Amino acid sequence: MTHDPDDGPVPASPGVGLGPGLPEATGSRRMDWTAMPPEVTTRIGRLLGSPVAHASSQRGGFSEGLAARVRLENGKRAFIKAASSLMAPAVADFHRREIAVSERLPREVAAPRLLDAYDDGTWVVLAFEEIVGHLPAQPWQREELDRVLAAVTDMAEVLTPSPVNEAILGKPRLGGWRTMADDAAVRGKVEELSPWAAHHFDRLAALEESASLDGATLLHGDLYPFNIMLTADRVFVVDWPHAWIGPRHCDVVTLVSSASLSGVDPRRIAENHPLTRDLDPARINEVLALHAGFLLRTAAAAGPDADPSIVAMMNALGLASLRWLRGAQL
Repeated sequence: MTHDPDDGPVPASPGVGLGPGLPEATGSRRMDWTAMPPEVTTRIGRLLGSPVAHASSQRGGFSEGLAARVRLENGKRAFIKAASSLMAPAVADFHRREIAVSERLPREVAAPRLLDAYDDGTWVVLAFEEIVGHLPAQPWQREELDRVLAAVTDMAEVLTPSPVNEAILGKPRLGGWRTMADDAAVRGKVEELSPWAAHHFDRLAALEESASLDGATLLHGDLYPFNIMLTADRVFVVDWPHAWIGPRHCDVVTLVSSASLSGVDPRRIAENHPLTRDLDPARINEVLALHAGFLLRTAAAAGPDADPSIVAMMNALGLASLRWLRGAQL
């Protein structure tokens, strides 16, 4: 597969640990614990059964809300997420949906357990068990990638059929090529990022329109390295507000697509992974087109106040999907 110089950063030669990895998974608008209203932090202590003795705000992640590890006066620990509907309404709504999903995840799913939550109409707070672990190394290390791929397979098995009713879930964050056809400015930005997309725009839109998303699996919908925590013996998938119900292969396709930023050959993994090896390649192409369309359209439509870290991440992930799709000889 050849590479156009303007088609985004190219990964290094195939193999793990050779490429540049993802852009930094850190936004610029995280809320610090010290900025939380005292009445909210007091309420968190009551929620957990003991006042908060120490809080450590977490730097990673993209949301405008709070993410903090807390130690209580009784010695117990928890991980807190919070957002204000007045300051970050979209994040607060995501938190509300995450509460609904997390409450319904089976204990067999490798996700942090929701300890408690509250929503007073303004502040939405979630308290999870604290996972003492680390994000996967970027670029990917083979052993960690294999562990995560195995966990995704197990997760799809447990979550089929979906334990969560579709009525409380959001729509899948997929697609955008047809929308871009009606917005010359957005389409122009995407075509500057990927000359290949400019030459195949109609085909990408056709893939999007013909895609079948029928399925019965609860999908994470945002499965990237920054939403994965590793401990010595377990893989945890965190942050579930974008869950949706569809074909069981979708999460692994988006994860493997992002791994190509580490120099991994996604096609080789897809040819051997149990969720994709028997698939018609057209099904994978559809997911890649839908995935890239959403990410690149959203990044291109972002206004001047958008967090540049989020825009950079979306562009990198979208272009990674296009590079894999490009090898399919559309």
